[in-house]
Amino acid sequence: MTSMQPYRIKSITEYHRILGLPKPEHPLVSVINMGSFQPPAIDGPVSLVYDFYCISMKRDFNVRIKYGQQNCDFDEGVLFCMAPGQVCSLEIDQEATTQPSGWVIIIHPDFLWNTSLAKNIKQYEYFGYSVFEALYLSDKEEAVLNGVAKQIEEEYHHPIDKFSQNVIIAHLEVILAYAERFYQRQFITRKISSSQIISRVEDMLSDYFNSDDLAQKGMPYVRYIAEQLHLSPGYLSELLKTLTGQNTQQHIHQKLIEKAKEKLSGTDLSVSEIAYELGFEHLQSFSKLFKAKTNLSPLQFRVSFN
Repeated sequence: MTSMQPYRIKSITEYHRILGLPKPEHPLVSVINMGSFQPPAIDGPVSLVYDFYCISMKRDFNVRIKYGQQNCDFDEGVLFCMAPGQVCSLEIDQEATTQPSGWVIIIHPDFLWNTSLAKNIKQYEYFGYSVFEALYLSDKEEAVLNGVAKQIEEEYHHPIDKFSQNVIIAHLEVILAYAERFYQRQFITRKISSSQIISRVEDMLSDYFNSDDLAQKGMPYVRYIAEQLHLSPGYLSELLKTLTGQNTQQHIHQKLIEKAKEKLSGTDLSVSEIAYELGFEHLQSFSKLFKAKTNLSPLQFRVSFN
């Protein structure tokens, strides 16, 4: 494999071949022990795209990984949750001497067909986190996930029967539920990173609302804010809601109402002119949102202020 990538890995069998592993015991699912193989020789950085879900826990991994916009440190346990089509950039440290540990669980979407997880897996926002960050585990959290992964590994090596799919999926749902809990914890414990994000959101909204973009482009979309910060919309909203009690859309509306109050109290502009400057095509839409947030119409607010 060379650095002229991104390189798309279409099947679990191909993934095993690239890693120099035996053929998978199941064509649609695999469990790999990170200590059982040596990373392949890669000439420079490479970007990989998988056509399957990948849940992995890595420690002391001799590979520099850029997970979206963030480089990851493998001195501690790190959990990655990647969905089909996401990109992961990596570069192997050929001079490293430490042996990596951890595991990789690979699930082809077809394995989930006709199960509740096929629909529910899309509700786990952290599968969109590849645009920002992985989950850094405490020792206790790592031990919990290792225990469940071990059960999946045992079932993976068990002869396939009519119960195999249900048992593996049940354990997968447990891992995903724990991961969701641990991500919520990370929102709180990684306060420096989180507070920086909050400050950047506030700065972005202030700049946007003080520029001509508001009148020309309308209110900023949640996706626009998230993309500027290299976050998934769901991750950003959950982080803000955990730390501030308001999701991204509510932050946008709050900034909008603050700007509207400034104009209503400090200018002679008509309500229609203010609505236009705030990016609304219709006065009714502005008035409805303002009243929903303040319990007053724009005119009532102006009168009460004066």
